[in-house]
Amino acid sequence: MLTTEKNSYLRQQRKHLQLFTGLLLAGLILWLSLLASIAWGAADISFKDIYQAFTAFDGSSSHLIIRTVRLPRSLIAMLVGAALAIAGAIMQGLTRNPLASPSILGVNAGAALAVVVGTFILGSNSLSVYAWFAFAGAAISAITVYLLGSIGRGGLTPFNLTIAGAAITAFISSITSAILILSQRTLEEIRFWLAGSVAGRDMNLLWQVLPYICIGLILALALSKQITILSLGEDTARSLGQSTALIKILAAISIILLAGASVAIAGPIGFVGLIVPHIVRFLVGVDYRWILPYCAIFGAIIVLNADLLGRLVVRPTELPVGLVMPLIGAPFFIYLIRWKLHNS
Repeated sequence: MLTTEKNSYLRQQRKHLQLFTGLLLAGLILWLSLLASIAWGAADISFKDIYQAFTAFDGSSSHLIIRTVRLPRSLIAMLVGAALAIAGAIMQGLTRNPLASPSILGVNAGAALAVVVGTFILGSNSLSVYAWFAFAGAAISAITVYLLGSIGRGGLTPFNLTIAGAAITAFISSITSAILILSQRTLEEIRFWLAGSVAGRDMNLLWQVLPYICIGLILALALSKQITILSLGEDTARSLGQSTALIKILAAISIILLAGASVAIAGPIGFVGLIVPHIVRFLVGVDYRWILPYCAIFGAIIVLNADLLGRLVVRPTELPVGLVMPLIGAPFFIYLIRWKLHNS
């Protein structure tokens, strides 16, 4: 008996060591991706210049590009990728819906509509205004999808949530398009933002949105153990003494902070919250204490490299990252749909 328990303990420790090693390797890939994102673009910059820009800044054009353009852009891409991936993982865990993500369930669309309405009414393109409207839009959209999914046949099933999310997304997107058609001024102010982009962002924008994302990340990580249990089913969670309603409320706040802040600073970027959690679960299993840290790093890697790809494929011009991500995410989404139908 003792030998069996010891072997089980050793296997668990080996698994944790492997997961920790994998996390370090993913962090190394992220670091290399960051260097590539700073070095490559419309004008290539040497790694020597990157080093000197931080150790011996001389005000040259290459040093200014590194510190005022590419570094803020790359950091924001990483932050947005991490936030959207974690938000998607939490949504999939809470709803037990493999198709759940901020873009599929209408959260991104709701945040985008709120920003468009705010710009249309107030005529402001301030990030601080964007953030509050984005949070409100994300919250209203998430609550609406949840309520609509609950009143369908069979209650709050993954299928009902997906249908409700698709319907709300289509409805919201049509309203957004109507406002933009009616108001040329609003379209001119936020058309590039609506495509989903991290271009032109600076460190001031990063500092403004960072507190919201940090609070969302800390809350998500604090709930990781509870989300793991809740993902096994509400009956199981209740039998283990969990307050499922409180956990869902706190998780929803985390999702709204993460998705709302991401949309506020970068616009609606789809598919990150959908594909990253599936890749991570394939690698690490179902424990959200590992899923969420891995999602943060993998999401940052994917968005950072998607932004880099958008800069390289048509340079000296560029494609917004929001237009590059569907090229990666759409085939994966189709595969998920086929897999879901095959196993239903």
